Amino acid sequence: MSIEDDIALLETVPMLNMLGRDALRAIAISADNRPLNRGEILFREGQFAEAAFVVASGTLSVAREDANLARRPGQTIQVGRGALLGEMALLTETKRPATAMAVEPSTVLRIPRVIFMRTIEGYPDVAVRLTQALTNRVQDTLAELDAVRRRLDALEPAPRRPR
Repeated sequence: MSIEDDIALLETVPMLNMLGRDALRAIAISADNRPLNRGEILFREGQFAEAAFVVASGTLSVAREDANLARRPGQTIQVGRGALLGEMALLTETKRPATAMAVEPSTVLRIPRVIFMRTIEGYPDVAVRLTQALTNRVQDTLAELDAVRRRLDALEPAPRRPR
């Protein structure tokens, strides 16, 4: 893929699109295209994450290997072109929360955290937009959790049956 193709791909990703074309160009210049064969593992749950990936072509499955941590045992999602995998790795040291595997021959664009952070440092207005977007996401998540808490609080415990 050309740099222009990579920029066009990055523009389809909501979290990255807010960065603007100049910042995306800087990221695209340093990002790596990585081909994956069918069945190839991109990353495993629990591995240290130093980069995020944008799916350029193909389909990947993402699943929790630890059934105790999965929302629903055996739950797998499939993602395709434009999906951003491992976005938290762009911002902080973290471990992979799931395993990603190519369902078919695929290509991903690898964005190392160091490149992303350097780009953010070079574009302070981008950092402000990103901070606001992440703040909004955290607030939305907290509101959803509060709604769940209220629903749980409203549940009455089931009456105990005599033995």
